[in-house]
Amino acid sequence: MILLTDANLATGVQPYQRQEPSLDWLAPPIDQSDWDEHIPPYNWDSETGLSPRPIPGMSGGQYILTGLAHTNHSKVAYDSDSNQDGSNMRSRKFAALASTLKPPVVHGDEEGDLLVVGWGSTLGAIEEAVDRARAEGYKISSLHLRFILPMEPGLKAIFNRFRRVMTVEINYSDDPDTPLITEETRRYAQLAMLLRAHTLIDIDCWSVVYGHPLQPGMIKNVLTNRLEDLQGETPCSD
Repeated sequence: MILLTDANLATGVQPYQRQEPSLDWLAPPIDQSDWDEHIPPYNWDSETGLSPRPIPGMSGGQYILTGLAHTNHSKVAYDSDSNQDGSNMRSRKFAALASTLKPPVVHGDEEGDLLVVGWGSTLGAIEEAVDRARAEGYKISSLHLRFILPMEPGLKAIFNRFRRVMTVEINYSDDPDTPLITEETRRYAQLAMLLRAHTLIDIDCWSVVYGHPLQPGMIKNVLTNRLEDLQGETPCSD
């Protein structure tokens, strides 16, 4: 698994409510029992694609790990079937993880005119902008993703409850009104592209690459302009 983060999350500063310490914060005692030598740590479970793994510190649980394709007997292999089986099992791990996920929670009403989708350090700025717009009577909500691969379940059903869906991101995308940009040549922001492919819904985007965190006031102006443009339009469908 790859954990995605960004510089704003790593170096940003903001006030937060101090939590009361809890025993739940502490890691459980390390399991130092003996590893069952009859369980190979390199085999795959055919249903989940997962391999049994000794917990570091377990006696007899040492094993060698490589980044190469291998057989069920931990032998490095270059044959076609071993490579295909390994790819199948890796994909099955994503499916196993996806089966444990729950649909994300919508910030605001469960349906409306516009749903704003983001991920990472844009959370605070997007939600503040959405709250400001909602205070002015706009039917707008937001959704923040915590998993990209696999995607969280239920996204298409959530998106279909809104007239329009758009992402707000810190990466490049083309403004549809700029020279030479058409519906065929327009470059969408990266999260928007992923969501369009995943849900087959026409998801728009807004993004900038100014080199600093997004500001709620800037986002709010963009969102209210989009909402004004929605007046008189017909609802979208997948």
